[in-house]
Amino acid sequence: MADKSLIGRQTAQGSVEVEKGKLRFFAKAIGETNPLYSELGAAKDEGHPSLPIPPTFLMPLLSELRGDIQGLMKMLNWDLGRILHAEQSFVYHQMVYAGDVLSAETRIVDVYEKKGGALQFVVQETKVTNQHGAHVADVRNSLVHRN
Repeated sequence: MADKSLIGRQTAQGSVEVEKGKLRFFAKAIGETNPLYSELGAAKDEGHPSLPIPPTFLMPLLSELRGDIQGLMKMLNWDLGRILHAEQSFVYHQMVYAGDVLSAETRIVDVYEKKGGALQFVVQETKVTNQHGAHVADVRNSLVHRN
C-alpha cells in the first residue's frame, strides 16, 4: 500500500525524440483530420518549423519513459489488475515539434485515500524540457488503486 512517505520520490526519468511517424499515427488514431498534425507543408504554411504535437500526445510519448510499470507497482505495493487511470492534465509553456528531443522527470507529488481507504490515489507530475533545456510542459496524472 502506497503511503505519504513516497511523496517526492522519482518514478521515471529519460529522454525521447518526437518522431514524425509517431505524430502522424497518433493523429490518425485520435481522428485528428487537421493536416497541421500530419503534413509538413501544412504545418510550415501555418508558420511552424515542423509538425506540432497534438495536445495530448505527451501521454503516450512519456509512457515510453515510464515503461517500467512493474517497478512502479512494486514501489507502490499495488496490483496492476486493480489500478485505473484517474485523470491527466497538461500545462504547455512552449510548443513541441517533431524532431525535438524531450527529457522528462516524473515524481510522486501526492498520495491520498477516499471511501475509507477503499480507493487509494497516487498523483505524479512530470517536468518536460527540450533539447535546448527549455521547460516546455508539465504533465500531471493520477492513478487509483481499488483495495
